[in-house]
Amino acid sequence: MPWKEESTMSLREAFIEQALEEGANISELCRCYAISRKTGYKWLARYRQGGQAGLSDASRRPKHSPKRTPAGVEAVLVEVRQAHPTWSGYKIKASLQRTGREDLPAHSTINAILKRQGQIDPQASQKHQAFQRFEQERPNQLWQMDFKGHFALTAGGRCHPLTVLDDHSRFLLGLRACADETHATVHAHLTSIFRQYGLPERMLMDNGSPWGKDRDTPYTALGAWLIRLGILLSHGRPYHPQTQGKDERLHRTLQEDVLDRQALTNLLDSQQYFDLWREIYNHQRPHAALQMAVPADRYSPSPRPFPQQLPPILYDPGYIVRRVDVGGQISFHNRIFHVGKAFRQSPVALLPIEPDGDFAVFFCQQEIAHISLRVDNG
Repeated sequence: MPWKEESTMSLREAFIEQALEEGANISELCRCYAISRKTGYKWLARYRQGGQAGLSDASRRPKHSPKRTPAGVEAVLVEVRQAHPTWSGYKIKASLQRTGREDLPAHSTINAILKRQGQIDPQASQKHQAFQRFEQERPNQLWQMDFKGHFALTAGGRCHPLTVLDDHSRFLLGLRACADETHATVHAHLTSIFRQYGLPERMLMDNGSPWGKDRDTPYTALGAWLIRLGILLSHGRPYHPQTQGKDERLHRTLQEDVLDRQALTNLLDSQQYFDLWREIYNHQRPHAALQMAVPADRYSPSPRPFPQQLPPILYDPGYIVRRVDVGGQISFHNRIFHVGKAFRQSPVALLPIEPDGDFAVFFCQQEIAHISLRVDNG
């Protein structure tokens, strides 16, 4: 089985690094990287013979140059590139094909033309390497949410871009210029997004404020509100931003397309640029991970509407129900257990699990804690 098309030099290096560890299981590593053992041992042998240079692909440049692209076509390609300076040959070709144009060369030829015309920096293009990623099967199964790093505004103050991205389609549901990263700000923007697109099944975010405090305190009042809406929550591994790889990649594109190209004056100015760019990102910019479709081609709103009122908290028979006190604790079997201040004054449910004396604690449909009567809690 050949190495997957989206695999890159970085994946080969990661494979080699793990394969050289003492006691490494090469067969298991090949399964994890979705390659055959033959391929794995080939790259391992090349590395041992030539070091890191041995991991590069041999040149595939044809011996004879193809027929030169007409000047008029080259001019159109340059024009699109100048309008969208970060688009590759893949995206430019796919975008023009969507308009019905058929007289286009291969994407590799387009890239060569753009390099010859001084529209692509060869060194800069090396930074744009694809990563192997996984995606959900349908829209609204998972939304990724994060704040991009804040930046200074020329009129004073800072902008904190909030991004909400559908995992399946890469559709950018929200790009909001925020003055801060508080509960109230995110709550207001999410309410607007939910009213427009409906509710996702699950949301993925990091462990930062306002949707998390730290690894040991993953739930906040904002998270409790989302759970009440029937949304399951997942938090990325601390110090592993690749868990939210699609959102991280989106942030890089936003930086290159917008933030690196003009100084933004204030939040209103920022939002106007964000709105224009979001329209291009969703409806015009072809996406390699979508086989050069645009995100809008694969996205459809959720059938789950945003409710006017939060639904009541109900649990099925068989659960043991306790109310969380103001300190985030519950009393059970004459003992006190901490389940989180985010759920204060709310009922939670306990469900016995194996081994005997262990219980899973649920808030609505979300498992939020695990307690054991077999362990001294004092």
